[in-house]
Amino acid sequence: MRIDAHIEKLLFDYNCVVVPGFGAFLAHGTSAAIDRATNTLVPPSKVISFNAQLSKNDGLLVSHIAKEKQLGYEELLKEVENVAQDWKERLAQGERIELFGIGTLWHNSEQRIQFQPEEKVNFLTASFGLSAFTATPIQREVIKEEVEELEERIPFMITPEKREQSSFRPWLKYAAVILLAVSLGATSYKTYGDLQEREVAAQQDAQQEVSRLIQEATFFESAPLELPAINIKVTKKQLGKHHVIAGAFREEKNAEKRVSQLKEKGYNAFYLGTNAYGLHQVAYDSFEDPKEALVFLRKVKAEDSRDAWLLSEK
Repeated sequence: MRIDAHIEKLLFDYNCVVVPGFGAFLAHGTSAAIDRATNTLVPPSKVISFNAQLSKNDGLLVSHIAKEKQLGYEELLKEVENVAQDWKERLAQGERIELFGIGTLWHNSEQRIQFQPEEKVNFLTASFGLSAFTATPIQREVIKEEVEELEERIPFMITPEKREQSSFRPWLKYAAVILLAVSLGATSYKTYGDLQEREVAAQQDAQQEVSRLIQEATFFESAPLELPAINIKVTKKQLGKHHVIAGAFREEKNAEKRVSQLKEKGYNAFYLGTNAYGLHQVAYDSFEDPKEALVFLRKVKAEDSRDAWLLSEK
């Protein structure tokens, strides 16, 4: 029995797919990136990894295969566990297991499972139709101006008459500097005086406005308003030890959405909380009596979903 096609299909919708007794394939979202070395633009995607520690069955993979093949849950669970045991034996013998569309598994020198994901498949549905492409860099021609060579070609001559006239230029420079300093000093003094006058006028206007508001203010004394006490009766749902589970979700918002859908159908659905793997569980209802829970489970499987299962607390 090949289950890699079912794992690949589930990775498009879920971030964690557990193979009971073997491990879990995890999907992590990554943003778009640019490879500077090859000028390649990679769209947003999901990176697939493998964790051998997460091997406890969460019901997702087995329920999906049972629904696709229209077979019993317990029967499919045994088949999936047999596949997991076969993978372990093949890896221990040094074989490489290639999972179509997912990646390759093998053992390293320390007999630990290594995983190389398939890079051609993008499991992020939001990036459907997008693929990596290589951009061609734009070549721009840079023109260098040969300034030194141009200056050497320009003739530059000074006659004796011009040298005599140029001897008076330093005095003209000094006179211009002195005149500019005097002008700046006068302008700065005038500007500073105007700013002081404006600041004083603004302070006076602000003081007059404050005085006006104080005079117009009205103060009064009154007793505080007393409101009658309201008694609200709150009824809290008493949960039993046996829960009929509708599903386990990686995102809490998906669990809340499922609760709303079940309530619209008339079920007493509620959010049960997270399990040991961080999945958010949704229950159809909760019972104290296990017999009532089993009767209700059969009814749900017949009327709503064959993927429902029973969770009993100790």
